[in-house]
Amino acid sequence: MKSLFLTLSFGLFSLISLKGQPIAAKSNWQSLFNGKDLNGWETYLDRPYAKDNQGDKSAPIGLNKDPNQVFSVVTVDGQPALRISGETFGGINTLADFENYHLRMEFKWGTQKWPPKLDKPRDSGLLYHSVGPHGTPMLWMESFELQVQEGDCGDYWGVMNVLADIAARKTDKGTYVYEPGAAPITFQDKTPVGRSCVKNPDNEKPSGQWNVLELYCFGDTCLHVMNGKVNLVLTHTRHLVNGQIEPLTKGKIQLQSEGAEVFYKNIQIQPIKQLPANLLR
Repeated sequence: MKSLFLTLSFGLFSLISLKGQPIAAKSNWQSLFNGKDLNGWETYLDRPYAKDNQGDKSAPIGLNKDPNQVFSVVTVDGQPALRISGETFGGINTLADFENYHLRMEFKWGTQKWPPKLDKPRDSGLLYHSVGPHGTPMLWMESFELQVQEGDCGDYWGVMNVLADIAARKTDKGTYVYEPGAAPITFQDKTPVGRSCVKNPDNEKPSGQWNVLELYCFGDTCLHVMNGKVNLVLTHTRHLVNGQIEPLTKGKIQLQSEGAEVFYKNIQIQPIKQLPANLLR
């Protein structure tokens, strides 16, 4: 299924509010969640958790099979929301691919937690420019991750064979933190730098409150925005294809199930012709 963005002229759409605030009256947003069912999405679930995952050779639950309703539509605070229980690791993704867009949604944490993350921060994630098959060695499709995890919302994580450049500084602990104006560093799995970078600043609201999560992608640059503040910028998004580095600037959108209950609502997207200048400053 191809994105409407790839078939409709951008001339039909007006630009977004530069401040990333509530939708302007003349904006033309496409809702990705109809509030009634999961039309437009597909699900993929791993095998149920076992204490000895290495010894568990059972097959994954697989594509569009959800016996325990890990993914469902519920009403929260009087509005329809996508509930992800977190009981089984997996994800829900759009059938459509998207490129050059502003994605906006709201999320808040539920109360349920599941093994093996009972003593860990609540965890989910927004995976974008998702390509390739489900069931990779990392479970999810190859993609770039905007981390949705308590205390870490906005962090970057590379899923599979992706590369991105981020202005960052190395801490005394050996981790990397986004630092506007710093020299760009290439993040890639199985390299001395690795595939993860910590956001800056932390702008998540306390657990139980709704947060506004936004993602701007234009060309090979992506902005992670939490509650109106940019807290990480990726440039030169690319991936390895048969040993060769190629641009990766479009793909599906995935939301992770990863051991914690989380709710998403008002999931909307619209095409853009440029990145908001004020957010890049």
